Amino acid sequence: MEDVVLMEIIERYLNGAMLPEEKAYFEQLRKNTPEIDQMVVEHKLFLQQMDVYAEHTGLKHSLHEVHNSLLMKGEIYEGGEISARGKVIQLYHRYKKVIAIAASIAGITALVISGLISYFSPSVNNNQLQQLSGDVAILKNEIKRAQKSSTAVETAAPAPTVLSTGTAFLIDGKGYLVTNAHVLKGSGAIVVNNRGQEFDAKIVHIDQEKDLAVLKINDDDYKPVNSLPYGIKKSNVQLGEELYTLGYPRDEIVYNLGYLSAESGFNGDTASCQISISANRGNSGGPVFNKNGEIVGILSTRQMAADGVVFAVKAKGIYHLVDELKKNDTSFQKIKIPSSSSVKGLNRVDQIKEVEDYIFLVKAYNE
Repeated sequence: MEDVVLMEIIERYLNGAMLPEEKAYFEQLRKNTPEIDQMVVEHKLFLQQMDVYAEHTGLKHSLHEVHNSLLMKGEIYEGGEISARGKVIQLYHRYKKVIAIAASIAGITALVISGLISYFSPSVNNNQLQQLSGDVAILKNEIKRAQKSSTAVETAAPAPTVLSTGTAFLIDGKGYLVTNAHVLKGSGAIVVNNRGQEFDAKIVHIDQEKDLAVLKINDDDYKPVNSLPYGIKKSNVQLGEELYTLGYPRDEIVYNLGYLSAESGFNGDTASCQISISANRGNSGGPVFNKNGEIVGILSTRQMAADGVVFAVKAKGIYHLVDELKKNDTSFQKIKIPSSSSVKGLNRVDQIKEVEDYIFLVKAYNE
């Protein structure tokens, strides 16, 4: 439904139906969001090709009417007379260039329409992955807010445009968090805890290959904690082991339950694993816990054509990420990743109560 709403907004933009303020806001979104800009370009091309197709259809209809008119006047025949064939051949030679152009347009149109259908259809490629960041949902909300305020006089500086959302969790009580690299589509970030408190955060390290990133909360309102209730596990999870996640596919924290369905990830990737669980946009970067309250993975992507097939980066990747950070900048030597869990032995409800304060909603934006 979100994609349908976004396409309706793009239609309004291309048709010139937006108010000047709305148009300016949407054009800024296009500039900051390559995915949206590509959708606008593709849809504009689609509409142009549909116009060409309509012209071709009209030409074909006109030729058909001319043909019927000549038949009725007796100037051509559908029988086998030589004279009739001669007139038909003359007519063909007269219009052969037009017919060739029409045929070419029809062929191009068919190819373009086929390509666009493939582009917009999520089920064409059964192996296609979808990142779990919440960019489309946030863009829709931003556009709606812009539409509501388009008639108001702005007296303050515009708020930064949120490009994507996801989930992050603390790996050190001093304010260091981990999320997916693809969540951080802008140059800045705000993190929000489960009580709705917002904190400014700085992106300190990104590893695109591992799809992991480190954030640091830089906000006077943040109070560092001495220890975290969960540990981050280096060893692999066992096949069939029960797992659960906490994340922010919406503005409140959401719990999901599943199990490890494969020890490797997409196309046999040994740095990730496959989990059978429900996951939505905004779950990217969310921690995957085992029954002992240990983090064993970070949710990243899902397979679009298969329900419940989700992939997570293995938690040992966090250790490699922090090691890289320490090598590149000695000021981060004091980061200490928790290895033991204090919630082991608690029931699931009590575990969640203990750990949810350390899991954050991430809002990425351009500074």
